[in-house]
Amino acid sequence: MSACLHRLAALFHTASGREPGPAPAETFPWAMLRAEHTAALRSLIAQQTSPGPDGEQRPWSPAYRNQHLSALRGVLHTAWRLGEMSTEDYQRAKAVKNFRGTRLPAGRSVHAAEFAALLKVCADDPSPAGRRDAALLAVLYTTGARRAEIAAMRREHYDPGERSLRIIGKGDKERMEYVHEGAAVLLGEWLALSERTTGPMFTPVHKSGAIQHRPMTDAAVRNAVVKRRREAKLPPMTPHDFRRTFIGDLLDQGVDLATVQQLVGHASPATTARYDRRPERQRRSAVDRLKFPTDVS
Repeated sequence: MSACLHRLAALFHTASGREPGPAPAETFPWAMLRAEHTAALRSLIAQQTSPGPDGEQRPWSPAYRNQHLSALRGVLHTAWRLGEMSTEDYQRAKAVKNFRGTRLPAGRSVHAAEFAALLKVCADDPSPAGRRDAALLAVLYTTGARRAEIAAMRREHYDPGERSLRIIGKGDKERMEYVHEGAAVLLGEWLALSERTTGPMFTPVHKSGAIQHRPMTDAAVRNAVVKRRREAKLPPMTPHDFRRTFIGDLLDQGVDLATVQQLVGHASPATTARYDRRPERQRRSAVDRLKFPTDVS
């Protein structure tokens, strides 16, 4: 939510004729916004683009646009509760309509051969970073954890005997994951490099090989994936692609939707169902049943 508010503040700042630049959400006068201002912000949101995987600028998706509108309504509600806005001004200002439309889930699946290639380049790296990245990739691949959840994992939340991993996800919701036996081996090799039993699970590694005792950032998790993907000469992939793969693979294996939803920490089963690859294959199979002339000479 805070990132959305920072973007909205910057949009309003620029649209007001000021020089483009940072406009901290914390100091923005949200309580001063009225219906005409929020309508203008909605129009600005509709014009925004961001680079896609190919580097081309693409319009924000309806869901991403609505995420910003939700953040706007949230901060207006806070201003109203604090008595900084009248009820009438608040009701008028928050009455901005959501954007309509849907998009297919972004990203792609990570194939087993690609995952093996990633582990191979990690194994070829004799530094502690090689073991860390092998463990990190294995946990991504076998738990479907979000990038931020990987960065926030802690050693004391992992039980090697049970191979259980306590994860605190979105909305401060806690869930229990279980890593694959193969992932547990790689995770154990990484953890054995330090005598610490508490603290962040995945930490930065200095170029000298020294293991630092602070958590990796979300960006560092992404960078680790990008680095190993490039070394393995694989097509672009992101940490979220591992989550997409985990969900799709479990559903392919016949695991029920409710169980998969619990494993990945989705609030709604509808969100989990969007990653189900089976309907896609059924549609492709239906098209393949059409009679198509092969002899056209």
